[in-house]
Amino acid sequence: MITIYHNPRCSKSREALTQAEQFSNEKKLALEIVDYQKTPLTLAQLQDLHRTLGGPTSTMVRDNEPEYAALGLAQADDAGLLAALAAHPKLLQRPIVVYRKRAVIARPPQLLDQLFAI
Repeated sequence: MITIYHNPRCSKSREALTQAEQFSNEKKLALEIVDYQKTPLTLAQLQDLHRTLGGPTSTMVRDNEPEYAALGLAQADDAGLLAALAAHPKLLQRPIVVYRKRAVIARPPQLLDQLFAI
């Protein structure tokens, strides 16, 4: 199964979705598309996603959104960033693709090549 945390308004997210759809069709895998703004992730889901992604929590956050500055997140710790993502889904970096217990923020979408090469 492949899961993509997707924002249909984002061109990079649409590109990644197309690539994920092609791969899932070729390999006959299920593809779960989560529009995280319509179906926000819970704090527990975000924590799990962070563990799967690895790396700093800050990489999951869109620091160019007005909410980032308004909430003073530049100095936030991991718990604060994850809580902000749960409360403000717009701040979640996109797209995030999960496959075989690994995940990548597919910016640029070509990063999926490495994820799908397993």
